[in-house]
Amino acid sequence: MVREAGEQVRWTCENDERRELGRAAGQRQMSKSNSIVTPERTEDDALEASLRPKTLKDFVGQRQACENLSIFIEAAKARGEALDHVLFSGPPGLGKTTLAQIVARELGVNFRSTSGPVLAKAGDLAAILTNLEPRDVLFIDEIHRLNPAVEEILYPAMEDFELDLVIGEGPSARSVKIQLAPFTLVGATTRSGLVTQPLRDRFGIPVRLDFYKPEELVSIVARGARVLGFDLTAEGASEIASRARGTPRIAGRLLKRVRDFAAHAKKQTVDAATADAALTRLEVDARGLDAFDRRYLSLIAEQFSGGPVGIETIAAALGEARDAIEDIVEPYLMQQGFVQRTPRGRVLASAAYGHLGLKVPPQSAVQTGLFSDEAEA
Repeated sequence: MVREAGEQVRWTCENDERRELGRAAGQRQMSKSNSIVTPERTEDDALEASLRPKTLKDFVGQRQACENLSIFIEAAKARGEALDHVLFSGPPGLGKTTLAQIVARELGVNFRSTSGPVLAKAGDLAAILTNLEPRDVLFIDEIHRLNPAVEEILYPAMEDFELDLVIGEGPSARSVKIQLAPFTLVGATTRSGLVTQPLRDRFGIPVRLDFYKPEELVSIVARGARVLGFDLTAEGASEIASRARGTPRIAGRLLKRVRDFAAHAKKQTVDAATADAALTRLEVDARGLDAFDRRYLSLIAEQFSGGPVGIETIAAALGEARDAIEDIVEPYLMQQGFVQRTPRGRVLASAAYGHLGLKVPPQSAVQTGLFSDEAEA
């Protein structure tokens, strides 16, 4: 009876998920989100699965995390138990979903996937959990966006493998406990600070993913070229990797676009010159910045004398949403040392002027600090 109810709610949940994904896709139709170097998932990544590694051995980068996961997986398999719950955190496009799928594959169990916003009601979660087989892996993407009511139901499921549900309303309401098969919950979040402390504490294996090194991205691009079936030189792979912003998802996207340009030019082999020409046509420069990134930097440099300038002013001047600028545009620019966030607003660093080919203006007391050594000099 519980199974039948679960199947019915699961069917409803999957339809809700499709509608939710459709709404989310519509909400993300912003200029920056459509950029080729955005780390967010786009329609262009439909074939991304073909480029994903299938095992931990094939996974490039994140060495410490992969080695630890391998040990934990082997230990769980030797004991015949479900792997402890895993939480992957880090910026978009670094391989959280891929690692979750690899975990299930290495364990030899089924993989079920959903996302935080889709689980709107306790029944949605119950439908999924009651259909899990022993030691299955349940992946919840964007877990920081879980409904608080659903999150409360998840606590006993993670700790004791049971659901506490209330059926009915008013005086006729009653509590029902449903025993669950032992399972592994794998959560992924791009904003670990928004994951509540009680939920975070229930993950026995927290894993933080970092941006990839250039040599790691070269290996990823070279492997992608082999999977896609075209000839890419080491120099060509290095050219693409250097503009991928430390993110495999972006590297894969650039690789496919370079392949298209090479096919149009009837190039049998993609070398550094071919890759550079293709990426230049895509307006992706040598540091991985696209036209919108340069427009952002030029705005602060030319119209606001390098800052400080408030984020709301920048958003209005660019005609872009504040959240898109803060979450998608600025992180990479700050990582590269082009821009600084200060209490008074955004300020350009000297590296940004050099990249734009502009002269660095004399630093003012506002930019350097009233009591800095330079100000005193």
